[in-house]
Amino acid sequence: MTNQDDVRSIRAALDSFEEHWSPRRLVSVNDYDVKVAKVQGEFTWHSHPDTDELFLVVSGSLVIQLRDGGGGGPVREVTLRPGEVFVVPRGVQHCPRADAETEIVLFEPRGTVNTGDTPSERTAQLRELD
Repeated sequence: MTNQDDVRSIRAALDSFEEHWSPRRLVSVNDYDVKVAKVQGEFTWHSHPDTDELFLVVSGSLVIQLRDGGGGGPVREVTLRPGEVFVVPRGVQHCPRADAETEIVLFEPRGTVNTGDTPSERTAQLRELD
């Protein structure tokens, strides 16, 4: 049996921090983490060789730049608005960008590093919500 303490609010979670590109674990489902993050500016080009990555926009607008064909191909862009979702397939190089602060939810296997196979100054340790 569950109780009200098991209920999580996406809004309350996003309101609990200010940092950009610093995901917080909202909940875990089987071997997946559901993360919330605030983003602004351009991230870093990276891929996740072993997993797909799901983006859901809560507020704002997110552009996901994609390089098909192993990174050497042309760049295409997918724009997501609130309530829209997109899955970046495993191994596809991508670079999220938000021109204004945007709030997102991510679904990723537990242990997925935010910068994938390209460590950088944007690599962040997954944090728990306070």
